[in-house]
Amino acid sequence: MARIELRELAHAYKPNPSGPADYALRPMDMQWDDGGAYALLGPSGCGKTTLLNIISGLVRPSHGRVLFDGKDVTDLPPEARNIAQVFQFPVIYDTMTVFDNLAFPLRNRGWKTADINRRVQQVAEMLELTPDLKHRASGLSVDAKQKISLGRGLVRPDVAAVLFDEPLTVIDPHLKWLLRRKLKEIHHELKLSLIYVTHDQVEALTFADKVVVMTQGEVVQQGSAQELFEQPAHTFVGYFIGNPGMNLLPCLVRDGVAHIDGASIPLGAATNAALQGAQGKITLGIRPEFIECEALPQPGTIAATATAVRNLGTHVLAEFRLGDHVIAAKLRRLDARAGDAVHLRLPAERTLYYVNDKRVA
Repeated sequence: MARIELRELAHAYKPNPSGPADYALRPMDMQWDDGGAYALLGPSGCGKTTLLNIISGLVRPSHGRVLFDGKDVTDLPPEARNIAQVFQFPVIYDTMTVFDNLAFPLRNRGWKTADINRRVQQVAEMLELTPDLKHRASGLSVDAKQKISLGRGLVRPDVAAVLFDEPLTVIDPHLKWLLRRKLKEIHHELKLSLIYVTHDQVEALTFADKVVVMTQGEVVQQGSAQELFEQPAHTFVGYFIGNPGMNLLPCLVRDGVAHIDGASIPLGAATNAALQGAQGKITLGIRPEFIECEALPQPGTIAATATAVRNLGTHVLAEFRLGDHVIAAKLRRLDARAGDAVHLRLPAERTLYYVNDKRVA
């Protein structure tokens, strides 16, 4: 296991990038603690796999350094970094038994037979592979083969880190949910350093202690699930995390008030001070879960029109029209129907403000 540091790291596939758009990874500094579980989360093409491959040594960064426990490993090949990597599709030996597949990395490193047996049995039990240990891998389902790949990544207790590149892509949806939970349990038991790449926010938020959110080659926030949900530092995080994502409304701030299509929202003193002199686009952000709805006008509410109301049993998912904008809300109950006039409350303590997509208040 290792503490992983990225110092002034950036990567461009062009030899001489002419600007920020040419960078697959924009400059970043980051540190991941020994024994932590981290997820790299973002849409396809945002740089997640490039960053993972730089950590593993499959790609050499064009700028900056990679350190394991303070040692510079930037120029070392993958085999010299003492890492394990699990890919999207199973990488196993079909002609070997499940036991031999799991034992292979340990035999290569000269482990004693008794120690190999004990470790393989431990990992197989964690992944519920014990009944298949004597079977050839070729006769197993794709799900089972990917579980073997996971086991091969987890079987060595001395690795600096285990890197997962969307390892549950080929897994059945129900088994995927079980394996996410199982990986979390394995992390707590084995205390390995795990880095997990995914575009699925549910996978990232249920697996990782810290989630690194990326877009267009840039790390826009690193934090816990609660931090990303309640305090997104960038409009992309607000939009990408949550279902539906955060409401993001362009606004004009003047005289201590945020103006949105004729609606006026008073600002607190601290928020108003943070927005004074702001240069660029100002955006109000609020989660659908935090919006309140009243049938009659109340102090602090704004008028809107219900456009869609769907009762999902556990909650009501509604959409409201405010001028040219649509606001989504998750409510415990709602008596209004599409077309009804309503009055929305945006609690000040749950309302965030962004300047050029970065949170300032």
